[in-house]
Amino acid sequence: MGLTAHSTGSNAADTGLVIQKKSDTDKIIALAGNPNVGKSTVFNELTGMNQHTGNWPGKTVTNVQGHCEHNQKGYILVDIPGTYSLLAHSAEEEVARDFICFGEPDATVVVCDATCLERNLNLVLQTIEITPNVIVCVNLMDEAKKKHIKIDFGQLSDNLGVPVIGTSARSRKGLNNLMDAVEQVSGGSLQCRPPAIRYLKPIEDAIAEISKALAGFDCKRLSKRFVSLKLLEQEESLIHTLSEYLGENPLNDPLIASTVDACREKLEQNNISLERLTDIIVSCIVLRAEEVCSDAITFEKCNYNARDRKIDKWLTGKWTGFPIMLLLLAVVFWITITGANYPSQLLSGGLFWVEDRLTDFCHYIGMPAWLHGALVLGIYRVLAWVVSVMLPPMAIFFPLFTLLEDLGYLPRIAFNLDKYFKKANACGKQALTMCMGFGCNAAGVVGCRIIDSPRERLIATITNNFVPCNGRFPTLIAIITMFFTFGGIASNHSGNLPEALQSAVSTLILTGVIVLGILMTFWISRLLSKTILKGIPSSFTLELPPYRRPQIGKVILRSVFDRTLFVLGRAVAVAAPAGLLIWLMANIHIGDASLLTHCSGFLDPFARLIGLDGVILMAFILGFPANEIVIPIMIMAYMAEGSLTDFQNLTQLKTLLVDNGWTPVTAICTMLFSLMHWPCSTTCMTIKKETQSIKWTLVSFILPTVIGVTVCFCVANICRLFGFAV
Repeated sequence: MGLTAHSTGSNAADTGLVIQKKSDTDKIIALAGNPNVGKSTVFNELTGMNQHTGNWPGKTVTNVQGHCEHNQKGYILVDIPGTYSLLAHSAEEEVARDFICFGEPDATVVVCDATCLERNLNLVLQTIEITPNVIVCVNLMDEAKKKHIKIDFGQLSDNLGVPVIGTSARSRKGLNNLMDAVEQVSGGSLQCRPPAIRYLKPIEDAIAEISKALAGFDCKRLSKRFVSLKLLEQEESLIHTLSEYLGENPLNDPLIASTVDACREKLEQNNISLERLTDIIVSCIVLRAEEVCSDAITFEKCNYNARDRKIDKWLTGKWTGFPIMLLLLAVVFWITITGANYPSQLLSGGLFWVEDRLTDFCHYIGMPAWLHGALVLGIYRVLAWVVSVMLPPMAIFFPLFTLLEDLGYLPRIAFNLDKYFKKANACGKQALTMCMGFGCNAAGVVGCRIIDSPRERLIATITNNFVPCNGRFPTLIAIITMFFTFGGIASNHSGNLPEALQSAVSTLILTGVIVLGILMTFWISRLLSKTILKGIPSSFTLELPPYRRPQIGKVILRSVFDRTLFVLGRAVAVAAPAGLLIWLMANIHIGDASLLTHCSGFLDPFARLIGLDGVILMAFILGFPANEIVIPIMIMAYMAEGSLTDFQNLTQLKTLLVDNGWTPVTAICTMLFSLMHWPCSTTCMTIKKETQSIKWTLVSFILPTVIGVTVCFCVANICRLFGFAV
């Protein structure tokens, strides 16, 4: 989950699903499964780096394809979205169902969690209704062994009528056996004959009658029983897609249409409405899953999940859940703040050493001063700032965040916050997208795809910017450190706090700022749900996965290469032209002052009203491409330099700011405005792509800005009322 090369890469705007085969003989294998069952691990272990990404046709839902070889035969694995059902209540469920139905895979592998197999079999049984070519991959067998859960794979296979293979994907155990089964099923050497799920007699009679009417109709690879059931359910989206797949709408045939209508009337006479029909189908699937598991699974310990439940009493408890959540948040930020300082200094020193060498080279070849200024002092210097400021904290934050995800803690956060989002008439899944926003708000926006309701997805998208992203942390941390730890309100009478305490105090204040952002998220979500996005909050099933020991090495590699470097690359792409623009504004003079000075002077009267000044407001405007460059722009403007300027320590920077009129109130208002202002350019582009709407992109831009201006105005004027210097 989150912003990755798979979710927002260069191929993410593909208009259609193209299966990228290496050979005409390659078999297409669909990989399905519930969330949190290790499906991605199975996919990654089988395909390695042989992966391609894109979007499903007409969807923002990402598809990932991978190539693997087994016994000298090629297979294209298509990792379809994780889903609990194929009843298509969300875009992910619709994509998963449609690919299994109409993508014509040679076989479908359904990955299940061995520790909660009965619940996972609901998806297996729904898949078997569509196609018999199914292989059940019972993953996480190592976890099942720890919990003393025994599974009779032979009996389970007999009950389902399809191959069942046990695996522990993280250690690659059982994957060869899985591919053996895939080879047999996709090649036709093993014929799967799963028994049909039996429904109530009136429903079975209706299916039989419609199947007779379909006798002369070409259903291609789909079973007539499945088509009959879906015509009976009258699911419009599926019937539309079915018609496109078959080349004509079955209901256009008078015989089929009249038979369906007659069967619907008979069901109504038996008190089976469309809504009750769906409920009955789901109930029958659940009962069938219980039957399948009854003689195939043995729980040697009735309290096999006792350890997880004990931990959950603390992590999700009424009185302990929130304190622990805030403590973990503070610890993550403390490690990030403390750990990023030294490597950031080293990286900055190295990059600016390269700048000196580039300058020497430019002088050596006789490059014009203006060109050297634009390329080196403008573009390169801004890039150096962005990389040195962003890379170290991201390289720490993303692995820590991913470790919590791998451990199984993030769903607990969603559980803790669910009731508060419900009170805001929003969706509890928004908690997960909000957490993703701490790393990058664009990541949080992409993550909103997991929310089924379009209304609630919009609320989550619009409000994601109220949690500070990695790009805003440097500004917040620098201001907190300068004005509220050493020499500030939190310092002792002798001067500065000890260095160890400075980090602790900075972390506590930063955590408080973030909590404020979370509270604003709740309030704005409720405001939207009561005004322009009215609606009733939807319910959702939240599965609390078992706690697992994270694979630290793989987590670090995945988070660094697939998240950190990707986000950094996007920031660099927008920072380069911003660097050129900033240099031009600082070096183009009108009269005795630069264009930058004129612009900041123009903004100054309004900025003073909200507790800022023209330079600060101008820095935020020019920092639209990348929030990381806000502080350097301020420095450049205050010093009237023609390029971004570095300071050796924060003491020097604080002196510069104080000399230019900064007070603790200015610092507070700047922090508040940093927390609540427009999203960066990357996030805005992502919002436009996800919503396909300029209107909602503008709302996402304007709303936090208006809130930020209002809050800063109130704080500044209250301080003026009580005689504080602003």
